[in-house]
Amino acid sequence: MIPALMPTYNRADLAFERGEGAWLYTADGRRFLDFGSGIATASVGHANKHLADAIAAQVHKVMHVSNLYRIPQAELLAQRLVDATFADSVFFCNSGAEANEGMVKMIRRAAYETGHPDRYRMITFEGAFHGRTLGMLAATGNEKYLKGFGPRVDGFDQVPFNNLNAVRDAIGPHTAGIMVEAVQGEGGIRRGSIDFLRGLRGTCDEFGLALGLDEVQCGMGRTGKLFAFEWAGIVPDVVTTAKGLGGGFPIGAILAREHMAKYLVAGTHGTTFGGNPLACTAANAVLDILLAPGFLDEVVRKGEVLAAALADLVADFPAVFEEARGIGLIRGLKCAVPAGDVQAAFIAEGLLSVTAGENVVRLVPPLVITDADIAEAMARMYRGAARCLPSAGKDAAQ
Repeated sequence: MIPALMPTYNRADLAFERGEGAWLYTADGRRFLDFGSGIATASVGHANKHLADAIAAQVHKVMHVSNLYRIPQAELLAQRLVDATFADSVFFCNSGAEANEGMVKMIRRAAYETGHPDRYRMITFEGAFHGRTLGMLAATGNEKYLKGFGPRVDGFDQVPFNNLNAVRDAIGPHTAGIMVEAVQGEGGIRRGSIDFLRGLRGTCDEFGLALGLDEVQCGMGRTGKLFAFEWAGIVPDVVTTAKGLGGGFPIGAILAREHMAKYLVAGTHGTTFGGNPLACTAANAVLDILLAPGFLDEVVRKGEVLAAALADLVADFPAVFEEARGIGLIRGLKCAVPAGDVQAAFIAEGLLSVTAGENVVRLVPPLVITDADIAEAMARMYRGAARCLPSAGKDAAQ
């Protein structure tokens, strides 16, 4: 018999009662160091006092009114994001997939309004993950996710990641824009090279295309800058974000320059819940933390500490790991054994992680982790790696 909660996930047999910083606790008292962050979402840690107090105060005022009325919390959040980024205007929604759908709509609409109604196709990349809606499944292009859901939504042309020649070859008369992750999370913590991202900007300028960055996972400070594309020194036309923006509270956003945003006029796009007072209060509290002086510099520093430790781990366990990769606090271990086995071994040692493409274990801790947290995580990873050595199974059998 099917359970009351639809079995759409292969859930670990863990239920957490509370959290504190980078730690999670089960009802029976077990303690886990969280290097998964709810899939890169608990950006300011668990039970963050500033975030929790802001949400609690807003709950006692008003949670939702709809976008039929002004929402001061959304106006403040939009202005802060505009002031801190390339963007001129912001649209709020509920999730990363919804933000990405909105980005594609915006790019298509801008093409239509500027005399190119035949331009509607988007170039996307192998290894991408843009969400689970029908449209974003087509943009993602993963056959495993598409199977059984009918004809693929038209309008997306996939090419190899980090291959500018393939991008240029794919441009046709119906191409409206390019959608790319600066760091592919689900795809295996694969970075778009600086030259590649700069080349995409130049190619879009050359052909009159829009450049859209999906920063749902790698944005909001995770790389040590507010958005990962900033490392390339480029200016995109549209950027999406979600996950870390609310620190665990559902909210997504589309940030855009005026020449794109101005075509989404009243009636062209909408959302019931998006940008409500409670969600925007949460995101404003998160921004208080992320934009505080020195915070992002600390993410860079802690990312470098973690990177050095992971490099040592790979060198010490060549039978288990092939490579450490990533930037800031979005890191990955490419495994020489099944990544699921490594993830299970880490759980056995009290460390939570997330698997990804290319047989990678993803490490995306809260941005507020301490040096002591990193040291403890590495100790647990070393013990977990020892469990995965070929000899470990033989010793256990004896």
